[in-house]
Amino acid sequence: MDVSNRNASVTSANVRTQLAYKNRWRTLMHNPKILIIAFFASFGGFEYGYQQGVLGQSLVMTRFVDNFPSIVQSSSATGWLTSILQLGGILGSLSAGVLGEVFSRKYTMFSACCWVILGSYLYCGASYHNPKLLYAGRFFTGIGVGTFSGVGPLYNAEISAPELRGLLVSFYQFATILGIMLSFWIGYGSNYIGGIGDGQSNLAWRLPSIIQGIPAVFLAIGIWWLPFSPRWLVKKGRDEEALSTLAYLRNLPIEHELIQVEYKEIKTEALFEQRNFEKHFPNLAAKEKKSVWTREFAQYYQIVRTWDNFHRVSTAWLVMFFQQWSGIDAIIYYASNVFLSLGLTGGTQAVLATGITGVVFFVSTLPAMAVIDKFGRKPMLQVGSAVMFISMIIAGVMVAKFRHDWPGHAAEGWIVVAFIWVYVGAFGATWGPVSWTLVSEIFPLSIRAKGASIGASSNWLNNFAVAFFVPPMLESWAWGTYIFFAAFLAAGMVWVQFQLPETKGATLEDMDRVFKSKTGAEDAILFAEARQEIGLSMTLESEAVMAAEKGHHHESEKSGSHVETV
Repeated sequence: MDVSNRNASVTSANVRTQLAYKNRWRTLMHNPKILIIAFFASFGGFEYGYQQGVLGQSLVMTRFVDNFPSIVQSSSATGWLTSILQLGGILGSLSAGVLGEVFSRKYTMFSACCWVILGSYLYCGASYHNPKLLYAGRFFTGIGVGTFSGVGPLYNAEISAPELRGLLVSFYQFATILGIMLSFWIGYGSNYIGGIGDGQSNLAWRLPSIIQGIPAVFLAIGIWWLPFSPRWLVKKGRDEEALSTLAYLRNLPIEHELIQVEYKEIKTEALFEQRNFEKHFPNLAAKEKKSVWTREFAQYYQIVRTWDNFHRVSTAWLVMFFQQWSGIDAIIYYASNVFLSLGLTGGTQAVLATGITGVVFFVSTLPAMAVIDKFGRKPMLQVGSAVMFISMIIAGVMVAKFRHDWPGHAAEGWIVVAFIWVYVGAFGATWGPVSWTLVSEIFPLSIRAKGASIGASSNWLNNFAVAFFVPPMLESWAWGTYIFFAAFLAAGMVWVQFQLPETKGATLEDMDRVFKSKTGAEDAILFAEARQEIGLSMTLESEAVMAAEKGHHHESEKSGSHVETV
């Protein structure tokens, strides 16, 4: 009985999601505010991407080279200036796991805005042969964008319906790529301030950082009008507010069957997680109720106390590990340097090629957002990995063959550039949006903020390693760097195929089925008791399915009558 109830819940959620998926574009047309909220909450991704692209532009500007020769002439100093952003990102992403729980997802995003604003304008204060504020500015900016990465995709996942979750979480990657692209072209334009030679103005390298702080200011102001995450509200016992927020986000009345069943599924999951923890760790659970910091420690303890939780955190960590060691940020950070090494003459031509890289990245991300909830996560990762692998191998072979005489092989140099663009496009269409979606959606409510922050910290930790080691690798390994990243892409394909479950179409509360957890008899009984206490009955779920079917048929009839009228 109990187990059948659990299976009935799974079936109900699947059916509702499949029906809703068929109407997803009509749903968005009638409820565009969910897109606006998700895009606005993703401005943190814009700041992340902008920072990724802006330094690489500066490194080849005449005035920056003249002001800071100690950085430009040393591959280790260049690596430190690049990677100190990642050190801040690690700190910010890990702190987001605590701040996101204690102060809410949206207030944590506000704190991230403050860090980005501080870092952006400290960076501008660096002066001739005195680069200290460059390091400080990038470190504080790193804390801000790291905090964004730990809480922004999570917020979008928690406000999303399952049939739209891939699309809405992908806004974070979309904003990231938009930031990268704009930083490339702003860098290209500012490179001409005062000319590209000795007369170039210091504003050439400062202007991109000045512009960087502006979106953070807008987000810091506008964030107060964003709704709280309904799942965070449920976890905090603010049930009425959670219900009204769900109704607002779905554009349906509170009493609607779909709102009631979604709310009760969230509430059931929260109650089950609480009861399960109290059952296994009564002493810690008692202390947890008295101290907010004990509660935060308990959530971290939840991660390691069961294989299921540890498995999911490991999955998130490895998703970001393979994303970073695909080599994408090596290309983004050092694109101008890479293109210079391929024989593109002069910093301006290299910066132009880098700007095109940003456009390719941006354009390739758009179709991915539309199809991620249709094709699923695993197929997209596998196709993307294959295309990226082939591109890296071809680029590596050609660099090995022609790197000693690029002036005599200009056409081959441009072929390598073209394959780098193919590689970047494949990443933008697959690993970019899919990895952030996975990290934000696979965790149970009890550890979701902590798990997502650890997954984001993996992005920053591995990003740090890539940023730090790539300059000397490009210098000493040359073509071997491309083959190095191709090897990781091949390993990632094997891991995705055999270790990563498919999460397409599952509700956040249904991820236990996806990861085959809660299958024990005791857990099934505990879960059934939580369902009964919350009032999540099979009857209510059946009514919700009928409401979803009614909505689907109503939209189909409207569409058919519209065609007849035309």
